[in-house]
Amino acid sequence: MTDVAEQLTEVADRYRHGHERPLGTYGLLDVVYGGLVVGLGVMAHRRRKKVPELSVQDLALIGVATHRLARTIAKDPILSPVRMPFTSYQGVSGPSELREEVVASGVGHALGELVTCPFCLAQWIATGFVGGMIFAPRATRLVAATFAGVALADFLQFAYAGAQQLSS
Repeated sequence: MTDVAEQLTEVADRYRHGHERPLGTYGLLDVVYGGLVVGLGVMAHRRRKKVPELSVQDLALIGVATHRLARTIAKDPILSPVRMPFTSYQGVSGPSELREEVVASGVGHALGELVTCPFCLAQWIATGFVGGMIFAPRATRLVAATFAGVALADFLQFAYAGAQQLSS
């Protein structure tokens, strides 16, 4: 058993190449995510109802809603208290978005990277929306439509601002 631990440490050290990376915590988050996916699958299998098919419209709604919710969690100023235990404010990164640096270590570092990365969050959020489509499709569509509407409004805000700049 010691040989395996030593080999894992050697591989992790080689991978890190002198950088501080919380690989053990990443692995733990991978296991948690995998457990959630397996749990959703088992619960879906045990249902008495057939698992619903997702339409192209459902996938588009989930995609747009996932994009907006991930950016809201990772970048929105109003959610900075959620990210604050893991990050340090660095400034503004775009309209209504913050740039933050992960400052926590260990588990906090991995969680900080997760909650500040819209790309990382998207996997978790999309899984939640798909799970919602299995167990509560109407409520899930309502929540997803809210975030999709915000994403559309964001796009229109940028288009309007761009049109104003062109006309100036």
